[in-house]
Amino acid sequence: MIRRAATYGVWVLLCVALLFLAGCAGDTRHRLIVSVPDQKMLVLTDGKPVAIYKVSTSKYGTGDRDGSYATPLGHLCVRKKIGSGAPLGAVFHSRKPTGEVLPPDAPGRDPIVTRILWLDGLEGHNRNAYSRCIYIHGTPQESLLGTPVSYGCIRMRSVDVKRLYELVGTGAEVLVSEGHLKETGL
Repeated sequence: MIRRAATYGVWVLLCVALLFLAGCAGDTRHRLIVSVPDQKMLVLTDGKPVAIYKVSTSKYGTGDRDGSYATPLGHLCVRKKIGSGAPLGAVFHSRKPTGEVLPPDAPGRDPIVTRILWLDGLEGHNRNAYSRCIYIHGTPQESLLGTPVSYGCIRMRSVDVKRLYELVGTGAEVLVSEGHLKETGL
């Protein structure tokens, strides 16, 4: 019995170490649930709903194949956060601020703006998410939120992604689901 408990303890430590090495240890208080059919994100703190945001997932559907531009499904985590202190609408190229700032619904193009929460897949079927640069990020095309229009990422209003960035830490769990969100009263 003692040997079995010791083996279990070693197994738990190994799992924690693997998560840490994968870059996803950290924030265990927050969970994000993204519903692809609802095009919404539910934010939970300590298991309690605290916010619902309108989002946009990929116009190419779901999946994780390289070059697919699809949004990966399943359990992921926030591996890196980029953009602390940048103004709302700050444009990022290759995860670096360009100095340009766009207002909501600026015409013409759709760069990554405001904040980046870089996601890492935790399952075999979404293991490419990090190398594919799948993010939760701001978009200047806020009027299109609520419809699937992205190239794989999860887009949000600048003000919403800034709030989310300030709330969650690296390691926060993200579940991208083909199921509907349940009514939460928010």
